[in-house]
Amino acid sequence: MKSSARLPFLPLVITCLLAFLMLGSAQAERLPVAGSGPTTPSGIPSPPSDVTAASYALMDFDSGLMLATRDPEVEREPASLTKLMTAYVVFGEITEGRMALDDIVTVSERAWRTGMRGASRMFIEVGEEVEVEDLLRGMIVQSGNDASTALAEHVAGSEGAFVDMMNAQARELGMRKSYFANPHGLPSDESQHTTAQDMALLARALIRDYPDLYGYYSERSFEYNDISQSNRNMLLWRDAGFDGLKTGWTSGAGYNLVSSAKRNDRRLVAVVMGIEASDHQQGGTRRANESQALVNWGMRFTATRKLFDGGNALGTPRVYRGADTEVAVGLAEDFWVMVPPGREENLDASMEVHQPLEAPLAVGDPVGEVVVRLNGEVLSTQPLVALQAVESGGIFRRLWDGAALSIQAVWPF
Repeated sequence: MKSSARLPFLPLVITCLLAFLMLGSAQAERLPVAGSGPTTPSGIPSPPSDVTAASYALMDFDSGLMLATRDPEVEREPASLTKLMTAYVVFGEITEGRMALDDIVTVSERAWRTGMRGASRMFIEVGEEVEVEDLLRGMIVQSGNDASTALAEHVAGSEGAFVDMMNAQARELGMRKSYFANPHGLPSDESQHTTAQDMALLARALIRDYPDLYGYYSERSFEYNDISQSNRNMLLWRDAGFDGLKTGWTSGAGYNLVSSAKRNDRRLVAVVMGIEASDHQQGGTRRANESQALVNWGMRFTATRKLFDGGNALGTPRVYRGADTEVAVGLAEDFWVMVPPGREENLDASMEVHQPLEAPLAVGDPVGEVVVRLNGEVLSTQPLVALQAVESGGIFRRLWDGAALSIQAVWPF
């Protein structure tokens, strides 16, 4: 009786032992990345120490990785950097076919008065009929506050309705600490703020989403009503790699600049905010110098590499108590890393699964992590997630796997 009672249990024991052996080997599975090398992340020197900006962010365009930052999430006045969001909304309306570059806009008194309030204007007149393209160039190249208001009114019917569109777009882009009170950035009774990180996100989105319209940002000058004005972004004259984006200044914000440069098929985005200077000449020069220094540093001392695509299965570890006995796991997003140039092939990655995995599992549930090392030092980690759902198994599966897990708990080997 004893013998026959134990026989049905023998296959269960063997099955559980095999499962446990398989489980142990899945906890640190090697991934298809080149072996370890002699260098470490310390091979990347510190960013330029003479940058005086109160906040800055340097972003790799392709990956979205932040290469260098200083207080990137501290809220600051946006000043004319606001016009980047105005342009993003307008570009979206054009791309979606709801307006066209040759649409005619009749200038309102409000738009004209906005130009009279601020130092930057396109010199449009009340009742004048102006094409959307001219208003865009007046806003982008000349930083015209009047052009910004005219565009806002044309898109949404009123400045207030357009501001609602701006803030909704900011939330959609993940600009968590930005709020806009008008389409031009002049001081307002209502508080308005952004961060260096949020501005980098916006600049990246603008270049990525509207490449056919981004070219306006590289124009050095624009003439309207026989008045020619130059773009205040000095980098457009100084460095052929720079092709945008926007300057900004108010007494409260200091001197700001969002810039982007492309060299050897690599693009970086730099944001400097809160630079202090005694006059506009010094402020304009300083924000250009510091932006250029950050970009030069990033191009010279950093490289980025995409190791894995988000959504692709990296393994199929064992699942207990489920309708399925394994689950496809991978990354929710692409996995990029920053490394010293020339060391991209010296990376080592492993997939570490939190075992045992038990059903039910939903798509996106964390099940472990992918760890990337350089010379044994952890360089970056990213959550490993379930790429498919696994429902709870039937009663027999739950009992069977429960017995296997119980044995593992009391009989480790």
